Amino acid sequence: MEKNNELIAGEQIEGPKAPKDPADRRNGFFVLYETAIEATARPEGKPSQEVYLEGSYLIDKTRFIGGVTDKAILELLGSSAGFRKLVHSIGVSVRRTNAQEDPVTFLLQHWGKTSKYETGSYLRVPCPADGSEVILKLADNPGSEEDDVLGKFAFEFNHAGELAIASVIFYLHDGYSVPELILEPPVAFESNEYQKIITQSLLHAGNNKRLKAAMNKAIKGEEVTIAYIGGSITQGAGAKPIHTECYAYQSYLRFKDLFGTNGGENIHFVKAGVGGTPSELGVIRYERDILRDGSVTPDIVVVEFAVNDEGDETKGNCFESLCLKILSADHQPAVILLFSVFMNDWNLQDRLSPIGRHYNLPMVSVKDAVSEQFRLSKAEGNIISKRQFFYDIYHPTNEGHRVMADCLAYLFTETHKSLMNEDEILLDQRPVIGNDFTGTLLLDRKNYIDAGKIEVGGFSGIDTDLQRVEMDADSHGTPEFPHNWMHSRASGEESFKLTITSKNLILVYKDSGSSEFGKADIFVDGSLAVTADPHVNNWTHCNPVILYQNEASSEHQIEIKMVPEDQDKCFTILGFGYTL
Repeated sequence: MEKNNELIAGEQIEGPKAPKDPADRRNGFFVLYETAIEATARPEGKPSQEVYLEGSYLIDKTRFIGGVTDKAILELLGSSAGFRKLVHSIGVSVRRTNAQEDPVTFLLQHWGKTSKYETGSYLRVPCPADGSEVILKLADNPGSEEDDVLGKFAFEFNHAGELAIASVIFYLHDGYSVPELILEPPVAFESNEYQKIITQSLLHAGNNKRLKAAMNKAIKGEEVTIAYIGGSITQGAGAKPIHTECYAYQSYLRFKDLFGTNGGENIHFVKAGVGGTPSELGVIRYERDILRDGSVTPDIVVVEFAVNDEGDETKGNCFESLCLKILSADHQPAVILLFSVFMNDWNLQDRLSPIGRHYNLPMVSVKDAVSEQFRLSKAEGNIISKRQFFYDIYHPTNEGHRVMADCLAYLFTETHKSLMNEDEILLDQRPVIGNDFTGTLLLDRKNYIDAGKIEVGGFSGIDTDLQRVEMDADSHGTPEFPHNWMHSRASGEESFKLTITSKNLILVYKDSGSSEFGKADIFVDGSLAVTADPHVNNWTHCNPVILYQNEASSEHQIEIKMVPEDQDKCFTILGFGYTL
């Protein structure tokens, strides 16, 4: 009988009599390097950290983390067949605070040709918590003819909230080679050179009257709330743990330390970032997610949509409308515009900053702080590299989130030192782009009284499998748009009908990667306005689309029905944004 590989209690361990020489390490490159990971609860399966590889994600990681520029190698990573031709084996290491903690399971999954999430092969291997490297030889795991492209890595834990540091390296077959990865020194956060790049983030000091008023309230011991609204970076993506290492929470702590009293107990924190969504959705959910339907009156609101608003159909109208919505409140909150940046040095600062200048708002640019020095080597004065700043091509690491928090803290300290402006912010002037959506309100199952007449038809169900986001300082996910209308296979073929009097109407529907979801036709006053396809983005999130935009308010009839070939599938109407 074969002896299993577990150590029998009391058994003595002896080394080999003639240990072999170590095998030469193959040439390879990192696709994750000393990356913080965190277990997130999933509707199915174990809590995990998922790292998506589809599209350009894997190639971008290879370029920016692995330092690979060879076009032939990058091209091979675009398919499962090319990946196996290039990669001999995968090295995975996971390090936890206590090396005796439970192993973390590493998963590599290919997307399938016939059914994206179901027919591709996958590899799964437990990794010890002590940081030792586990090697997966691809020859021992031949995969499937159904494999199309690499889909994702996942690190599976036993409990949500558990943390670790992970590295993944691709070792290459003979005949392929890449430059050796040069390890970088830690970011010198306390250096004068670092402080200099932080000063470059102050794009515009703006009218400081409202911001200084909030600071003065805090110093006097009065209650002050600082709130954040934006996309996935504001949600905290890339930060580990997401709820305490994100830029929003870290900059709140800076404000609390600078101006709070009694240990900062008078300073309160509200965070409402939703991944993958533009200000078009932000203007709809502001009352619900920031004002909490009237229970919160923020003194400061940080608005961060500079890398999400390419998907804003209004090209800035919704962003300006959101700023005006906040600024127009009776309690006169301060608005800070924060311009984050992607790994390719892109954001929408050129489009959106004229709005900030028009209303003389404080503006902070992370792009202005870091992008220029990204192009320098360490010898030339680079302080933080892209590999250190970015978790992936979109989101910051803990170090990147710290930079963002430090940029906001610099605005706080500079504002505090300056004299208060006497002039008020002028809101009754011609908008830069538009203000058509300033008065936008949310209509859903909970908020529909007097907003319109609704016949739910075959959309009688309620979807509970929703995009979940970490609100405020919570580590658990809060479902977005829980008061929805869902069509399912068993709910019948009748249309959803809405009669409403409004100037503008935005539909919010659920995107999904599930094959159980199908398309729906949206009719406005009897004419087809749009066919909503939940698989365009192909992951569970909230998708806004404008159904009409008019200068005057009038009555309209909306009809939503499944396309004929998808009558037996699901579709979720998350809600509507309407302007009277």
